Amino acid sequence: MTALRRLCVFCGSASGVRPEYADVARELGATLAERGVGVVYGGASVGLMGVVAEAVLAAGGEAIGVIPQALVDREVAHPGLSELHVVGSMHERKALMAGLADAFVALPGGIGTLEELFEVFTWRQLGLHDKPIALLDVAGYWAGLAAFLEHAEAEGFLRSGHRRALLHVDGVESLLTRLAD
Repeated sequence: MTALRRLCVFCGSASGVRPEYADVARELGATLAERGVGVVYGGASVGLMGVVAEAVLAAGGEAIGVIPQALVDREVAHPGLSELHVVGSMHERKALMAGLADAFVALPGGIGTLEELFEVFTWRQLGLHDKPIALLDVAGYWAGLAAFLEHAEAEGFLRSGHRRALLHVDGVESLLTRLAD
């Protein structure tokens, strides 16, 4: 893999109930900015999405948002980003985010986060890209998903190589080390 220039971050438009979620989102944003790695994300100013963006911007980094027009008012598009791309659909959003990034990470989030994660995971399985994809586990948030994927592999619905393509890490430093490998 070439050097990590931009990381696509999938995460919640809510902050969740544990303060650790926002703490890790803040740490990730600040660390990426300090290392000169830009962030591509969903473009909102709310939830963990907003926390990541604010941390990147506060540390002088690049924060690129991609948001569908239909969500600009609903999710409150972040007004102070390095770049904000307003697109026509969720499909355009995911395609542009994937095109702008060198790797992907999922922080805690809901159905939208899972949908974005599984789309790029599927694209990788189909050979449409070979970019790294990771789950950044905070307080065991992704443990159930990791167990499910192991179950899907054991039951013959997911190849071992495909399952291993989704990294499962538990800290920002571990994430950046694994993405560099």
